[in-house]
Amino acid sequence: MAQPTNTFDSYDAVGIREDLQDVIYDISPEETPFYSACQKVKAANTFHEWQTDALRASAANAHIEGDATTAEARSATSRLGNYTQIFKNAVVVPDTDEGLKKAGRAAEIAYQTLKIAKEQKLDIEKALFDNNARVAGNSSTARELAGAPAWMITNTDFVTGGTTDGADPTGDGTDARTDAVGGLTAFSQTKFDSVMQSIWEQGGKPDVCYLSAFQMNKALAFDGNNNQRSQISAEAGKVSNYMAVYLTPWGEITFEPTRENRSRDVFIMQSDMWAVGVLRPTKNVALAKSGDNTTRQVVTELTLVCKNEKASGIIADNTTS
Repeated sequence: MAQPTNTFDSYDAVGIREDLQDVIYDISPEETPFYSACQKVKAANTFHEWQTDALRASAANAHIEGDATTAEARSATSRLGNYTQIFKNAVVVPDTDEGLKKAGRAAEIAYQTLKIAKEQKLDIEKALFDNNARVAGNSSTARELAGAPAWMITNTDFVTGGTTDGADPTGDGTDARTDAVGGLTAFSQTKFDSVMQSIWEQGGKPDVCYLSAFQMNKALAFDGNNNQRSQISAEAGKVSNYMAVYLTPWGEITFEPTRENRSRDVFIMQSDMWAVGVLRPTKNVALAKSGDNTTRQVVTELTLVCKNEKASGIIADNTTS
């Protein structure tokens, strides 16, 4: 078939209006499971401190009738602290935007401010998971918070025998973990169960495991004697393969895939033993005009609080491919 001679079709027409949907589609990940799960506590100083304590080990305890009582030597609490970190993002938009009619948003400044607020939340999640030592900061150096790996020293699994051995940090946030170089090993059920047992022996009650998508696939291969609650079934044309809850003699764990932690690290945590100390809650403010434009800033200042690292554990130096 062919067009009749001199057909005036859409290719010849001038002035056809554009067809642009009045919506913007964005599937970028914005979940922050660790940051969201952490209790938010008030920080009143840029160096936020807390104390930890522990019971002594059990001992034989028998006495004769009428003997004199002697007090035991007691140990002091441990005092720990972490620096607040300033998270700041800003956007500047020419005031010409006020006169423009746009698809998908009424005002560019509002749309971009919402974007940077979501991006900042991802930055916070990344900082909480980072293997980073705390930094006091000064007039030319930004303060930095110590991330979760810098606190964990009791219930840990790491690689030795590579080019560089892995090693635990001091445990007070002043230094980071030493990452193993070479000889990394695969995340396994054996490693997981071993760290779970260690946490239980210390008195911890972990409830969540944070791990990357790659390591989550390793967890999906866990097997056991009625201790795994996963479902692999065919029903109504559907096939499910997921790890909802993993049951061990040492406790029940929910697996939470995360995008912002390093894939080499797997965290087993007792949620109520972690908190975020907030010095300044997230705030969106307009900055002074510097010309024919509008600038808005989103700022948050907070730190990570590890209430007692013995309640959690880390499986470090896992292969990631």
